[in-house]
Amino acid sequence: MSFKTKGAVVLKGMMMGAADVVPGVSGGTIAFITGIYEELIKTIDNLDFSMVTDFNRIGWKATVVKYNLGFLFSLLLGIAISVLSLAKLITYLLEHFPVLVWSFFFGLVLASVWYIGKQITQWNLLAVVAIIVGSLVSYFITIAEPLGAPGSWWYLIFSGFIAIIAMILPGISGAFLLLLLGSYTTVLSSITGLVEGVIKGNWTEALRSLGNLALVGVGAILGLKLFSRALTWLFEHKKNLTLALLTGFMIGSLNKLWPWKKVLSTRTNSEGLEVPFLEQSILPSQYDGDPQLLWVIALIVIGFLLILILERFAIKKPE
Repeated sequence: MSFKTKGAVVLKGMMMGAADVVPGVSGGTIAFITGIYEELIKTIDNLDFSMVTDFNRIGWKATVVKYNLGFLFSLLLGIAISVLSLAKLITYLLEHFPVLVWSFFFGLVLASVWYIGKQITQWNLLAVVAIIVGSLVSYFITIAEPLGAPGSWWYLIFSGFIAIIAMILPGISGAFLLLLLGSYTTVLSSITGLVEGVIKGNWTEALRSLGNLALVGVGAILGLKLFSRALTWLFEHKKNLTLALLTGFMIGSLNKLWPWKKVLSTRTNSEGLEVPFLEQSILPSQYDGDPQLLWVIALIVIGFLLILILERFAIKKPE
């Protein structure tokens, strides 16, 4: 893999990481529209314990090529950079400019629906049913009432397992499922706690945060390995049906990204601030405050056009 290609993959990883931080946007969506989705799930599916023996048998360079580790490490680097650097910024923007932030992401996902939907090559009754089912499942996830915030070790592992499956599915937000499971605050505060602990030399806080993230990571690794195999099989044998189902997931997720919402209940975030917890989508005329209609339309258009640009100029792996 050339340096230019690695740089492109790191950039795509950063976009995936930024999306995964937001409750409502899927990193899998970004992977799909940038042309790396199938490569990602196949790379994950090919990882197994034989990789360890291959390091000794054929050498690390040949092992990196065999398991496509250059691609995977570059992508993970980009995701890590984005999550660690943007978690606080995106949280701040969602707290202070929610209508504008959701407008931009609404445009992103709306264009993604069009992008994935146009790849469905065979329209039949089964494809239509898959879109309807996917839409309903995703919609009901967006209106589900979040649970409390458990902090036990097994629940953090379980949360990582569920969230990572959603993160690699276009249209279903892993961050939002963490919110539903009650673990979003714990995970986000652990990310910021790790960064701030290292910067300030507070190693007790850093190690505590790292421990929480490690538990989530264990669950994520298990979820990735188990679910990537199923996704690989679906793309190889039922690609048209899979694309229809993913399109439905993304259509249903638009409810979560609708800019104008009525707050039904609130929660206290990791910084002690009161932020929306359970919300209901409403019309701009019913919004309590300035609906910022012109800005909303502008940001939706910008988000939509950004996806078209990414689709046009995405650098795919050479054959």
